[in-house]
Amino acid sequence: MNISGWRVRVWPGVVASLMLLFVAGVPAGQAGSALPAQLNGQPMPTLADVIEPVIAAVVNIATSTRIQVPEHPLLSDPFFRQFFNLPNQRSGREREQKSLGSGVVVDAKKGIVLTNQHVIDKADQITVTLRDGRSIQARLVGVDAATDVAVIQVPAKNLQDLPLGNSEQLRVGDFVVAIGNPFGLGQTVTSGIVSALGRKGLGIKGYEDFIQTDASINPGNSGGALVNLRGELIGINTAILARGGGNVGIGFAIPINMARRIMEQLLQYGEVKRGVLGIQSQDVTAELADAFANGSREGAVIVQVVPGSSAEKAGLQRGDVVVKANGHPIHGTADLHNTVGLSRTGERIELEFLRDGTVKQVSVLISEPERARVPGEQLDGRLQGSLLEVADGATGEPGKEGESGVHVVSVEADSSAWEMGLRADDWILAVNRREVSSLATLKSVLKKARHKVLFTIRRGDENLFILVR
Repeated sequence: MNISGWRVRVWPGVVASLMLLFVAGVPAGQAGSALPAQLNGQPMPTLADVIEPVIAAVVNIATSTRIQVPEHPLLSDPFFRQFFNLPNQRSGREREQKSLGSGVVVDAKKGIVLTNQHVIDKADQITVTLRDGRSIQARLVGVDAATDVAVIQVPAKNLQDLPLGNSEQLRVGDFVVAIGNPFGLGQTVTSGIVSALGRKGLGIKGYEDFIQTDASINPGNSGGALVNLRGELIGINTAILARGGGNVGIGFAIPINMARRIMEQLLQYGEVKRGVLGIQSQDVTAELADAFANGSREGAVIVQVVPGSSAEKAGLQRGDVVVKANGHPIHGTADLHNTVGLSRTGERIELEFLRDGTVKQVSVLISEPERARVPGEQLDGRLQGSLLEVADGATGEPGKEGESGVHVVSVEADSSAWEMGLRADDWILAVNRREVSSLATLKSVLKKARHKVLFTIRRGDENLFILVR
């Protein structure tokens, strides 16, 4: 078929081809005025009816943070400062760092806005700009770095919120719309489909169960809305997979069911109260499936049960293969890790597991991890100004259940711990390449390392070394 010099092949039932055919036949300069409301008696396809009622619920977020400007390396050398008789007091120069992101109003009456933790991380000031142009200072309610969820509140009237959908009902191929503030351009809408569900192991955050979509998500979209064609919020746009930092059709969103559970705890407690089962597990492999002869090639096999834990009290044993939790399939350790990490302390989860080829069920209490906190100077003078804690070995931090380390709860500015480079929420994983799983171990290793100490630190999603001389 030839229309105005265009050769177009039309497949029956393909709306996109009909639209291309029609636009190609409109003379230049007349396309905008000539497009009819209908084509062959049918309404022209549009997403406007979905977008118009919900777009005002998506807000732009601007943050400002005052950060220390690193001084010249020579000024950090005590011998250099002493030689030139420079004072020990550092200049403490600061500069303001600004960033942009997005958020979603989920409760118009209370002014509750859902966004990403990394959008407002360490911000001194959070400014929310609404669709109608109003700019309002927001109050931080709480954050959860492990899921990258944050809740802020704005004291504003006449807000519009988004109804929450059910992300468990999503299917690969469902149409979705992403709304946000990419590159600071202002509200932008893109569309696509659900490309995959349950994406894990990406190394983005501690608890991962992402919706993957090809709707364009770019820097600044973080914290924005992923909406279904019913106008319901089904995800919070979070990350992209791209070498150059731009969209290549692989974006990720936190399922709203996960974000909702985190939000409820942040609103109630200001933090997430995670509990533990008291187990360590690993993915079932083909070799393990044959070894245990349980008939399942998916699941999480228990490799350790912590004595006195909820798991031991419930009767779980090493070698049990967990295949379901609360009726949902457990494909591997990450699924079990998510189930436990998103459950509140005091809740019970129903586990289905295989033991010697027999299917069994058990109800297990999510218990609170026992933690001991001590001032850092009680362990070593170099840790002065820090507050340290360690869990009972059954906690989910800093990675999957059972991983160990010493948690840095807080660090006082200008203290010895601060000067050596420790920061709040760091995890001390090793000292001089020796793993530390308790405060006693940390104290013992530091006592032997008097002159040069190499700390292995987990900060956020990265591991780094800190050398103290």
